[in-house]
Amino acid sequence: MGHPAHYHNVKTVAKNLHQKGWEIIFVARGKDVLFDLIEDLPYSIYKLPEKKSSSKFALVKTVLQREKALFNIVKKHKPALMLGTDIAITHIGKITGTPAYIMNEDDAEIVPQMVKYGYRYATGIIAPECCSVKPYERKKISYNGYHELAYLHPNHFTPSKSIYTHLGIDENTPYFILRFVSLSAHHDKGINGISNEFAKKLIDKLTPIGRVFITSERKLEPEFEPFRITIHPNDMHNVLAFAKIYIGDSQTMTAEAAVLGTPALRMNDFVRKISYLEELEHRYQLTYGYKPHQQKDLENQLDQWLNDKNLQSEWNERKNKLLKDKIDVAQFLTGFIEEHA
Repeated sequence: MGHPAHYHNVKTVAKNLHQKGWEIIFVARGKDVLFDLIEDLPYSIYKLPEKKSSSKFALVKTVLQREKALFNIVKKHKPALMLGTDIAITHIGKITGTPAYIMNEDDAEIVPQMVKYGYRYATGIIAPECCSVKPYERKKISYNGYHELAYLHPNHFTPSKSIYTHLGIDENTPYFILRFVSLSAHHDKGINGISNEFAKKLIDKLTPIGRVFITSERKLEPEFEPFRITIHPNDMHNVLAFAKIYIGDSQTMTAEAAVLGTPALRMNDFVRKISYLEELEHRYQLTYGYKPHQQKDLENQLDQWLNDKNLQSEWNERKNKLLKDKIDVAQFLTGFIEEHA
């Protein structure tokens, strides 16, 4: 695992298998709050340092170090199957003869390095039906859902209003979530999101209406620090579920908000390029995406939502339509592993 979302993708699956007597091994890199999420779990846990690399040589060196560590783990435990989002599992899978399945919901065109160095060696690629895995369609194991429905499906997640106490507000206080990501992954090169100037404009617009909470991967400007949310990472989805509106440049949290029925606005250069988010926008109308130069368009949509008294009931109907159409992805993954390991 190399991102907090990767843990969420498999946490219910791991719990299901653990209860059936399987031994679970987590191998994780120190990205954002990932180590905080996996502490105290009843599995074998290996924590690998996350080393920032600005050059191609440094990146290759980091990957090789990660693969060496993973090779030693595989030799020690001899797993029946590896599942994850890191190209390293596919390489070590080839070397050791261990089946290695890549999970991804970004289209192949967005993650060319994953395709070239991961898909090529993977036993299979587990991805939503709408997701492109070209040119490795023969390896695709598709499902009618999204990663986020592996942990936010109602079968596995019920929002708790106790989160209001943790936030220090009462249930009648509207609040908004702003999310800023670092956009520092290899596939994020040249990609922009919400600027500090636009963030300030959003905060100034929202603070007269309710509380604003910021969750951020990137370093915040001092003027934004008072808005930084201070909760345990495991509580974030409860916060997101009761938010009046979410605004951010994160793909994952946008999708999480959408499947929870929280109106979501996304701004980055990936807009109109990623199939599962396009489906959430155009088929289910649960989220709207804007490129960085479309600040006025996002503001106009936000103003419309702020003046819509039926906003939440409309979003609940749209969410329910999505849940009726899609599957419990954790159940699907659990069955897949039991069948193929």
